[in-house]
Amino acid sequence: MPHLVLSSRRSHRCLSIVLALLVVSARAEAQGIGFQGGATVDPEQVFVGTHFETKELFQGLRFRPGIDGGFGGDYSLATINIEFTYHTPLGRSSWSMYQGGGPAIVLLRQDTNTDVHAGSFFTFGFAHENGFFTEFKYGGGQYPTLKFGAGFTIRKKTP
Repeated sequence: MPHLVLSSRRSHRCLSIVLALLVVSARAEAQGIGFQGGATVDPEQVFVGTHFETKELFQGLRFRPGIDGGFGGDYSLATINIEFTYHTPLGRSSWSMYQGGGPAIVLLRQDTNTDVHAGSFFTFGFAHENGFFTEFKYGGGQYPTLKFGAGFTIRKKTP
């Protein structure tokens, strides 16, 4: 993987913006919080993570920022995902197909060195209305090339 190292000041600014977006999305009556895990290809790792999912911003469109931690080989990755997803119902079933993506901030840690990199990704997945989902993410830049994951989103119940 080629290295695109951001300056320390710039990386702190990027992390501050991402954390502010996570807090704002949580306060904006977040529809749910979720957890996911899976495996990546190039690098070959396993990952676990969490995300927020807002209510629909427009019909089918949601904001879903999150963070994943990947482990394996001789280094670890943390990816901060700024993600938008668009859901399309699959007929009369309880399932929907979704796609989306966005930019990512990737923190690569090897031994005692940590580098901050930029990346981007595209998402394709299926979600059940009970909260279960499974997805593929295809990445560019310093993002893992391919992620396969499954997870669950706990949604706020409407009264």
